[in-house]
Amino acid sequence: MVIFNNDKQYQEYQFKSEEELESEVIKRSNIFFGDNTIFIDAKRKIDSKNIGGTIPDGFLFDLNDPSNPEFYLVEVELSSHDFFRHIFPQITKFFAFYKNPNSQADLVEKIFAIINSDTNLKRQFKKHLGDKEIYKFLKDTLDSSQNILLLIDGEKDELPEILETYTDTWGKIVRLIILKKYINEQDYLYSLNPAFQDIEYTDAESIKNISNIEPTAYTEDYHLDGVNSTVLNIFKELKAKISDLSTEIRFNPQRYYISVVYEKNIAFFKIRKKILHIVVMLNEDIVRNIVKSHDITTLSESVQKFYNGPSCAISIEKNKNLNEVITVIEQIILNFTNSKN
Repeated sequence: MVIFNNDKQYQEYQFKSEEELESEVIKRSNIFFGDNTIFIDAKRKIDSKNIGGTIPDGFLFDLNDPSNPEFYLVEVELSSHDFFRHIFPQITKFFAFYKNPNSQADLVEKIFAIINSDTNLKRQFKKHLGDKEIYKFLKDTLDSSQNILLLIDGEKDELPEILETYTDTWGKIVRLIILKKYINEQDYLYSLNPAFQDIEYTDAESIKNISNIEPTAYTEDYHLDGVNSTVLNIFKELKAKISDLSTEIRFNPQRYYISVVYEKNIAFFKIRKKILHIVVMLNEDIVRNIVKSHDITTLSESVQKFYNGPSCAISIEKNKNLNEVITVIEQIILNFTNSKN
């Protein structure tokens, strides 16, 4: 692939080794993941016991939402590597780690020791956490957030089918970003698909439309497994109230969300352990005029394109003022009805 920028032609760069790609991610982690993240180079920091029989390339803490931080084991891979001999077993070992409470406790101790021995890392955590205890933050975050971020330099044909086949592991825990580098002499550009800040709401382009694969029968229980009681009650109440709006409304569980359908998709529930996000198909300005009790996230143009129209996300942590969300859904239905007349 060739990219043109400011009258310059940039050719796609082929990484010579996995180590070279890893080095690129480590050096530019703030650029790739954003200022509100902390990346720890795991291989340089952990030199004894490992994780599930293997050491990841990094640990990533996403603090864009300080009240709901996300943790990722980061694995960097070349697309030229054999999937079933190299990538599949590597990621599978991380699933075993996440299922072992003793391994998680051991990792908390290790990361805490790393932070205490690294002045720069300690400063980064204190900047984001303030007076909060770092150890407690690590423990609480790993208890509630268990993700794997697979960074790869090209598409892998096996991934769509694997994500659909192993729904409770690959389909639920693994997030994919395709990272490419383009060069023109000493100049270079990068592309990330999707951007890290969009990873909660969209897939990499290569797995958005999975063809020739028999769809898995996802259920609401699949999405609600492991969530706390507050989130469970929020979903149940919202579902009941939305269902009361029309007998034509139905809920359709898919891999990453439960869509709300009124002839077409009008909203999408994305459920985490401690928070519920609902992507609503309505202009953000209108939503902000209605919703005052919950946080609203601006979605990038590419994410809105993924959802096929103007949209934003409402994040709900507490079971209060849910009627604001119902008013938004009512407005979407009204707009849709008016557009047909």
